[in-house]
Amino acid sequence: MSVLAFDLGASSGRAMLGQLNSRTIGVTEIHRFPNDPVRIGDRFQWDILRIYHEMKQGLLKLKGKHRLPSSIGIDTWAVDFGLLDRSGELLMNPYHYRDTHTDGVMEQVFRELTPGEIFDRTGIQFLSFNTMYQLASLQRKKPFLLQEAERFLMIPDLLRYFLTGEMANEFTNATTTQLYNPHSASWDDHILKSLKIPHGLFHPVVQPGTHIGGLRPAVTEELGVPSIPLYAVAEHDTASAVVAVPALERSFAYLSCGTWSLMGTEVDQPVIHERARQLNFTNEGGAYGTYRLLKNIMGLWILQECQRTWGREGMSYSYPELVHMAESAPAFACFIDPDDSMFLPAGDMPKRVREYAARTNQGVPQNEGALVRCIMESLAMQYRYVLELTEELSGRKFQGLHMVGGGIHNETLCQWTANAIGKPVWAGPAEGSAIGNMAVQFIAQGELSDIWEARAVIRESFPVKTYEPQDAPLWEEAYGVFGLRTGKR
Repeated sequence: MSVLAFDLGASSGRAMLGQLNSRTIGVTEIHRFPNDPVRIGDRFQWDILRIYHEMKQGLLKLKGKHRLPSSIGIDTWAVDFGLLDRSGELLMNPYHYRDTHTDGVMEQVFRELTPGEIFDRTGIQFLSFNTMYQLASLQRKKPFLLQEAERFLMIPDLLRYFLTGEMANEFTNATTTQLYNPHSASWDDHILKSLKIPHGLFHPVVQPGTHIGGLRPAVTEELGVPSIPLYAVAEHDTASAVVAVPALERSFAYLSCGTWSLMGTEVDQPVIHERARQLNFTNEGGAYGTYRLLKNIMGLWILQECQRTWGREGMSYSYPELVHMAESAPAFACFIDPDDSMFLPAGDMPKRVREYAARTNQGVPQNEGALVRCIMESLAMQYRYVLELTEELSGRKFQGLHMVGGGIHNETLCQWTANAIGKPVWAGPAEGSAIGNMAVQFIAQGELSDIWEARAVIRESFPVKTYEPQDAPLWEEAYGVFGLRTGKR
């Protein structure tokens, strides 16, 4: 039996075929394409129609191989969305979460709703690009769009609508908006009314595993394929990645490592109290009645932007070359706070790292290797910091850390993370989001019984590499320095 997972990240998209044979899942990449946002004037937007076009190319490639799947699922990043008019047409290209149209909007929202009130009602951490602030920005700057809009669909909802003609808001992504109330299990009327956002834009929320129609006639005719069923999977890519964590124990900590790093644990009920709000943790929906108590960490975005900056300057380093240069640079020479807001926008990241070092009275990295080492060591230290906070909020002690996602290809970062946390790191699978997407489809069709059988099959299907901590005294001393340089003591 085979299923198709469209796994769309902030820099690339993939069509991945998953085949379930007895107790083994096999994964084949069918189509990969860049997902580059487009800057038009001062705006930073997603090329959503290009993404849709590339998804259809993936289906055509499968058709050419005579390997059409039994179902399709889509997972993407969170918070961004499209608005449809009364005729079901898209009103505008979706804004990219790194666009500046939300600058200062959070502070304006706090005049209507206090941070405590928002967190108590949603359990979601405060990020300037959350859907709440994007919609509040439109209400202030482009109210005509919300007046014309009939429906709100997040990115995977929107792409699923393009394929099927059916509209639905999926649970794991809906919870990231900071507009969903886990206590009432519905969109929060009080927040929507306070911000003058029309409640009628939103559909009832559906759970992962829900069947949402099949390919619409226009698509089947264009591509020459049958009406393949689509399922709402765990459509936030991190939620899908957590489904794929090959944990044997019910209490586990995970790190989904890629452009963003997301660290947390799986809980049965959201953890909503003042301490969680102070630490800016979030309670995002998970698959099968769970929540993800986690914290967003800036992640490999900082390194990726450095790579792009150097490329524009004529220095095209491969990722392995950058890691090798970092390994050769002096250890613990400089630390940054990866979550400092200066590292959020696109731009000259090497310059910003050096500015941070100078501002905090540290030695300024003088070459690419020193700069990359600073970023990677700082990420490893931040992972320890957030892991300890996760233990505090969850009331659990974790024996180690599961790392999933493309970041595990950076074996040096995996080892340094084990060194920093002083516990084993279990790395794998790399294609966590796509595999979790597939697992929900297999469960929905009765091929796997539940998430725990899926995790057992995933563990048997994909290698997991263990990294044991090394050089504990050196890393413990360096962690103290990291705390001093970043104010995390």
